[in-house]
This record gives sequence, C-alpha cells and structure tokens, in this order.
Amino acid sequence: MLATSPTWNDERLEALKGHFAAGLSCRQIAAEIGVSRNAVIGKLSRLGLTRDKPPGADSRSKKTRERRGRSVPRLQYEMLQQVYDEAAVSDVHVVSEHRCSLFELSKEHCRWPVNAEAEAFSFCGNTTLAGMPYCAGHTRLAYRSLARRAS
Repeated sequence: MLATSPTWNDERLEALKGHFAAGLSCRQIAAEIGVSRNAVIGKLSRLGLTRDKPPGADSRSKKTRERRGRSVPRLQYEMLQQVYDEAAVSDVHVVSEHRCSLFELSKEHCRWPVNAEAEAFSFCGNTTLAGMPYCAGHTRLAYRSLARRAS
C-alpha cells in the first residue's frame, strides 16, 4: 500500500499563513509550498483569511454603474409612459397607412400584423418608436397598463 501524506500539515499551514501575511498571490503561495492554486484558495477560504479590498474599489463599481445610465426596464418604462401621456384618446383606431409584406419589413416598420386572411396578410408598416417594434398606436395596444386592462 502506498501511504499518502495529508496535503495540509502543520508546516504547510504555517507557510501558507506567513506567505499570505506577506502579501503573496495565491499562485505564488502555491508554487512556494508545492500545492495547487485552487488548494491554496480553498484552504484560505476555510481558514477565513481574506484580503481587504483596495481603497476605492467600491467607488469604481459605482462609477461603472453611473456610466451605464438607466437600466433597460427603466428606459422601456419611460418610453411607454411617454406613449401613454401622448395618447389623449385611449382606444383610437390605428390607421396602417404604409402596409408592407414580410419581405418589405424592416426595423423602421411597425411589426403589428393586420388582415387575418392569408391572401391579404400584411404588417402595419408605420414608423416605429425608438427602441420598440411597433408604431405609437400599436405600442399602446401591445403594452396596455394594468388600469386599462381592467376596463
């Protein structure tokens, strides 16, 4: 039988703690004491040894968040709010003046399907709102508020 020695004996533990206190990286510690980097990371975690974050680390992530701006759901909410505010009459019939086929459809065309018959099937084709797949009228229909759904 082949006898194996434990990975973490007292000598290695003391070396680990000493190298950690000296500020060596996990890779450097692993090379010094003869174990894998993952073994060092796991043992440090089990011992509860952590390094303090460098000063300003939290402010960096805050700056990143500020640079990104508003979240996508917030932007969508604001766009929809603008559509609802502009709609003086809530249930106005939408006139699809620029109907187009599937082959003519592009990002600039409203994707609301009109005409259920297969021969006359087309899409609205009106100009879309920025960031939305539909024109203003069909956006109001597609994204109805909870208050409007109840009525």
